[in-house]
Amino acid sequence: MDFFAAQARAKKRTSRLLVLFALAVIGTVVAEYAVGLFVLGAQHARQSDPYGDYVAPLPDWWQPQLLVGVALGTLVVVALAAGYKWSQFSAGGSAVAENVGGRRVDPHTTDPAERRFLNVVEEMAIASGVPVPAAYVLDDEAAINAFAAGHTTSDAVVAVTRGTLQRLTRDELQGVVGHEFSHILNGDMRLNVRLAAFVFGILVIGLLGRGVIASLRYTRVRSSRESKSGGGIAVIFVIGIALFIIGYIGYFFGRLIQAAVSRQREFLADASSVQFTRNPAGLTGALKKIGGLALGSKLDTTKSAEIGHFFFAQAFRSSFGGLWATHPPLSERIRAIDPAFDGQYSPAPEVVDVRTESFASAGLGHRSPAPLPPVIPGPLSPAAIVASIGTLNAALVADAQTLLNSLPAGLRTAARTPNGAAALVCALLLDPAPASAAQQRQLIATHLGPDTLREIDALASDITALSVEQKLPLIQIAAPTLRDLPAPRVAALLETLDALVLADQRVTSFEFALQKLVQRALKLGRAPTTAPGEQIFSFEAVAPDLNVVLSALARASSDDETAIARAFATGAGQLKLIADRLSLLPSNACELPQLDTALERLATASGPIKHRLLTACAASATADGVLRASEAELLRAVSAVLDCPMPPLALSPA
Repeated sequence: MDFFAAQARAKKRTSRLLVLFALAVIGTVVAEYAVGLFVLGAQHARQSDPYGDYVAPLPDWWQPQLLVGVALGTLVVVALAAGYKWSQFSAGGSAVAENVGGRRVDPHTTDPAERRFLNVVEEMAIASGVPVPAAYVLDDEAAINAFAAGHTTSDAVVAVTRGTLQRLTRDELQGVVGHEFSHILNGDMRLNVRLAAFVFGILVIGLLGRGVIASLRYTRVRSSRESKSGGGIAVIFVIGIALFIIGYIGYFFGRLIQAAVSRQREFLADASSVQFTRNPAGLTGALKKIGGLALGSKLDTTKSAEIGHFFFAQAFRSSFGGLWATHPPLSERIRAIDPAFDGQYSPAPEVVDVRTESFASAGLGHRSPAPLPPVIPGPLSPAAIVASIGTLNAALVADAQTLLNSLPAGLRTAARTPNGAAALVCALLLDPAPASAAQQRQLIATHLGPDTLREIDALASDITALSVEQKLPLIQIAAPTLRDLPAPRVAALLETLDALVLADQRVTSFEFALQKLVQRALKLGRAPTTAPGEQIFSFEAVAPDLNVVLSALARASSDDETAIARAFATGAGQLKLIADRLSLLPSNACELPQLDTALERLATASGPIKHRLLTACAASATADGVLRASEAELLRAVSAVLDCPMPPLALSPA
């Protein structure tokens, strides 16, 4: 899966979606304009003398003022309704999950099925390089289904029904979660929210019509002398009926668009899940169990139709002969993976016995630590590094499993609680030198209090034993947990991180990476709809920012000026359009403040600019044929700020 191609497809789908809904709104305006002309005609009939002495002139079919009024009124209603629905989901994926009755899984749960679910989500997140999404369970839903929701990778959630946890094996659950991670990495989540908002915007016109009709139940014409009043009521009734019919016709076509867009993506997500897990039987097993279960994937909540396109499988009974179906038939999805499928579905057990799984995979313990494997194997090349962005495969997932199992239990536990996560990120920044560490500990006590220091002391021995490869995955687990801290505590934590990083008057690549990952997760997690969109399309416009980033990467690669110059030139060679405008900056011109500013601006750049920048950065980092920990950390930090998740990279042998 090509991450940048997938993002381009998502943007193209969004553009087509906007066009289709614009056509739906235009059709609605035309229909309402026709009703307006009808009303004017009715008024003409009322104004005419019934004995023929006076006949009011018929209204012209072209009424610009009427058209403008109808168009503006429709646009305002649709925009306000769509904006309202968008604002409901503005808090991110958690708002969607809680809106349909989801409960966030306690990170310390001892329920074997929930523990297994958390493990699978963490493995997928570590393998793909995204912050670990929050895990939710729909406790009241016995069917088999799941969904991912959010605006960005930093506020994403993965939710499953209770039936999914109870009836699927670990391999089947992994296939379902892999399907949902495909939606996260492909940029489908934001499109899902737009779909829900647009469809609701059109529906509101029908709801207004229904409200007008309902209000007339309390109005009564009392005598023939009030015939004029009765005529006015009749006109209002006609307008209400017209709005009701037009609104629901628009809603009908809106739902058709919603279903068509959703169905196109499901086959891709299924194929991606198989690629991620290299276990087709896991995904097909889940689909066969849905087919063999009386409840199937249908949810009880009445809100399932509103966000039906979010789900893993059809969440509501489709009307109009399947025209509103948001997912292809199960048999088609299964045959796309297994052409030999004979059409026989599997009976779904009431509860899968997790005792048949290993103690660790059930989530109740840890396997014995194994040697850490190399991640992202293959040739050390810029193309291979950039191609890994936003991807998953079976090897990466297996590596993530081993990596997670090798983490000390105390650190994983700390990363899953807000205060423990705050202590953990501070502990990872403590300098080995006693004098510097003492100064940093004083800063922590001042900003976060002595309780945080005590938690840091409890983690000290495990922190000391960590390898380079284990640190950033811990941040991936901890960063989303930090969003549960109260706002004043978050502000204090960010101030503390700044102070710890600058305490020794220098910023290492790891310190920068940690700080950017935490800042990014907290910023987008609390205000996901403010994530920068694609606004800058010119390489010329961001040439100074590209120069800062490449200079910083080159200077992180070596202390030798000749080697630094070679690394910079190699990276600049990947940006041929502006190569003549790039030159290696001195150290004081590409330090943390300048790099921060440059990256924030580049986060608003288009996909092609981000792609070329990351290719240039990877070329600079590997110019000498060696990828060091400092270079890999900077690459992943830059990638995260650009919202292009990069999995763990294989470091060169020391």
